[in-house]
Amino acid sequence: MSTQLPWYKQFWPWFLIVLPMCAVVASITTLKIALDNSDSLVAEEYYKEGKGINMDLRKIKYAQQIGMKFLVKVSDQELQITQQGGPEYRAALNVQFYHPTIEERDFSLNATADASYVYRVPLSEAIKGPWEVRIEGFDGKWRVQQRIDIKDDVEYWLN
Repeated sequence: MSTQLPWYKQFWPWFLIVLPMCAVVASITTLKIALDNSDSLVAEEYYKEGKGINMDLRKIKYAQQIGMKFLVKVSDQELQITQQGGPEYRAALNVQFYHPTIEERDFSLNATADASYVYRVPLSEAIKGPWEVRIEGFDGKWRVQQRIDIKDDVEYWLN
């Protein structure tokens, strides 16, 4: 009669131990990936941001009531904004460009009008593709925003 091997030298106990260990290692790896790559689109203070969105809607409705309209021309080197409707506004504009998916590409700037009342903004690099464009008065009373798909030398109406 042959002698039986101890348990740690047999195949089946190790097979039964390795399967759950693989699940544990995969779970820990998945947890580490989830913690390292958190979603930046989720807001921690959602209630305060929700109240802020309501304020933004009031600004947009006010801009529609007074008839604010802008013509935006985009070229590789310059952005030109011209007012086409509403009460004459000559103060500086807060102009913001938001990329729909890549937060690092977002930028905002203040634009002032030249002598012909055209707001000219030099661009450091050409912008193309889909953007959310917001134009807001310097005093913050009104806001015009629209999503546009920017192409070379095309005019866009924001109203």
